[in-house]
Amino acid sequence: MTTGNPFVTTPAAEALAPPRTDAPIRPARRGLVFWIVRYLPAEIAGTAAMIMAGLVVTTWTDAPAAIGLAALLGGMVGFYVVLAVTIYAEQTESAPTFGSAVTRTGLLLLAVVGTAELLDVLLIRPIALIAGVWLAPDPLWGLLAGKLVADVIFYSLAAGAVTATQRRIPLA
Repeated sequence: MTTGNPFVTTPAAEALAPPRTDAPIRPARRGLVFWIVRYLPAEIAGTAAMIMAGLVVTTWTDAPAAIGLAALLGGMVGFYVVLAVTIYAEQTESAPTFGSAVTRTGLLLLAVVGTAELLDVLLIRPIALIAGVWLAPDPLWGLLAGKLVADVIFYSLAAGAVTATQRRIPLA
């Protein structure tokens, strides 16, 4: 149902709308291009947030655990906010409604990084960040080294999850 303005719809009309046919058709991204488009912006934001959070904590303490955990939380927020926006943008191209795009985004975030993310956040990344800060003479370099180690492990696990998920659900 539209009101007098053809560009304004009610939520009920939006929910009943047929799939969009006006969206431009573009080929699905595969391989390295898929990974770069989907994850590089999130990695940049996550790294910046990780460094800022970790270095802010160094103004209060030099404890590697506190610095590493602050960096972990900052990095997670920066990474997942940008990743969610990126995936949502992908989904709006084919989703008929706002709600279905949001639902699909949430499900894809869980499916793509669920197990890998749990291992990363609960075990691998905290250990890598804390060890990096503890071993390096400068917390900045320790955070970056810990992130690099954790990222190699995480993306090895996540690549398997993405490949398995793409076989069942087209992701892009």
